[in-house]
Amino acid sequence: MGPRSRVRAAKCQMLVTSFFVLLLGLCTATVAALTYFGAHFAVISRASLERNPYEIVHCWAFYAGMSLAGLLSLGAVLSAAATVREAQGLMAGAFLSFALGFCVLVQVAFWGSRNPTQVEDAALDTYDLVYDQVVKTASPVRQQELAAIQDAFLCCGKRSPFSRLGRAEAGLCQGEEAAREDCLQGIRSHLRPYQSVLSTLSGIGLALTGCALLLSAFLWFAIRSGRSLDRKGKYSLAARACGCQPQEPGVFRHCRDGPAPRAPSGADAVGDSEPRGGSWTADSPLPPLSCHRPPSACRDPHGPCSACCSHGLGG
Repeated sequence: MGPRSRVRAAKCQMLVTSFFVLLLGLCTATVAALTYFGAHFAVISRASLERNPYEIVHCWAFYAGMSLAGLLSLGAVLSAAATVREAQGLMAGAFLSFALGFCVLVQVAFWGSRNPTQVEDAALDTYDLVYDQVVKTASPVRQQELAAIQDAFLCCGKRSPFSRLGRAEAGLCQGEEAAREDCLQGIRSHLRPYQSVLSTLSGIGLALTGCALLLSAFLWFAIRSGRSLDRKGKYSLAARACGCQPQEPGVFRHCRDGPAPRAPSGADAVGDSEPRGGSWTADSPLPPLSCHRPPSACRDPHGPCSACCSHGLGG
């Protein structure tokens, strides 16, 4: 495979990778928005406690997810545009975006491996605090917050296998609510699928951003060196500067020096040839093909561009 084929293959891979990275960014933004505005998560974060353990984790996860989604989307758009236009600056910006996104994903993966149950523990601690304050103080505000949490997770109370429930604890779950599952188990079972989705997205993100880093670096060096690119060697037509520039320098001269005399051929000497323009004879010199002169040059009947002006070829 030659250099040109390698660059084309890298371009195709870069476009495909950019598409999947853009999809990953949209999925990350969707998960972050659902985590922040979802009823199950928002009801725990709105608990009006002096120190809500889940609120800090909740805000941090949302801002980190949205920042990561923005970096991935920006890198995907820049890399696609740089691949199509072969722009060195855009490719450098895409490489920087992918590098920052890769660092964020590494941090998220490291945090998930070191503290896999931090979000779950924060949510359970918040529920424990609300539940204990309802049992001890019987505050109406805390009772409303506890009822909202239990209705969101379809659970009621918490059951300890080491002690019997007190009268206040037993009065919190009556009727149909008594048949619901333990809230500790309900919250835990609801949060674990989200953690699995986040782990899967972080793994896919690491693979895609790593591949995008390698491709963007390779294409940046290829664009910088200017070798094996599809746009290299292509030219566009541009208008010539105003002046008497002949189209065939080997046959005609500039208008300033006058038209070059043409040697008569054998047919012209015999008189068998017909004049091409209808107004020139066989022995008369041909006018220049392009004679761009100001209007003042045409006023001179004996000037070098008199023939052009007489036939409407002047500038």
